[in-house]
Amino acid sequence: MRFDLSLYLVLDPELCAGAGMVETARAAVAGGVTMVQLRDKHATTAARIEAGLALKTALASTRALLLVNDDVEAAVEIGADGLHIGQDDSTPQAARARIGRDMILGVSAETEALAAGIDARIVDYAGLGPVFATPTKPDHKQPVGLDGLARLVAASPLPAVAIGGLKAEHAAAVLTTGAQGLAVVSAICGQPDPQAAAKRIADEIKAWR
Repeated sequence: MRFDLSLYLVLDPELCAGAGMVETARAAVAGGVTMVQLRDKHATTAARIEAGLALKTALASTRALLLVNDDVEAAVEIGADGLHIGQDDSTPQAARARIGRDMILGVSAETEALAAGIDARIVDYAGLGPVFATPTKPDHKQPVGLDGLARLVAASPLPAVAIGGLKAEHAAAVLTTGAQGLAVVSAICGQPDPQAAAKRIADEIKAWR
C-alpha cells in the first residue's frame, strides 16, 4: 500500500477531549494531515475498535490513512490501513503474521542500533525519536535532538517519520535530516482550530519541498 508520511497525526484522547477525536481528525485531514494514528493506551480493545470504526467512517471520503497503535486485534477488526508498534509491544514478525501483507506496519526506534535493526522485509516505515521532550508521552526515552534524528534516519533502512515535541517551525529542520515527515500530537490535538493548525504545518512542509 502506498502511503505519505509527510504529516502524521497521532490522536491523544485527552488532548482531543474538547472536539473529540473524530472531529479533530476530520478537521486535521482537511488541513493537510496525510496519516492518522489512533493511540489510546488506557482504552480496552473494544473501546479502540469503536473509536477506530468511527474514525474510519469519518475518513472514508479522504485520502488519509488510518493506523492503530499497538493493538493488533483492534487494527484487524477495524480494517485499519495500518498498525504501529513500539519496541515494547508485539514483535514485528508476530504483528505481520496477524495483520497480513496488505496492512502497513510501522515500528518505533529510539536508537541507531534499533533503527538499523528494523527488518525492511517485514516493516514498512520507522517512527524515529523523540526529537524533543514532550508531555504527551511522559515515559518517552531521552530526546535525540535534530542531530540525533539525522543519525537515526541514516541508520534506518526504511522511510522515516520523526516524532517528539514537533511543531510547524521544526518542519524544514526535520525534513533536512532525510525524514519524510513529521508526526505530531499537541501541535494539532487540543488546538482551538485543528484544521488551521494542520494547515500551518502542511504549508511549511510544502514550502521546504
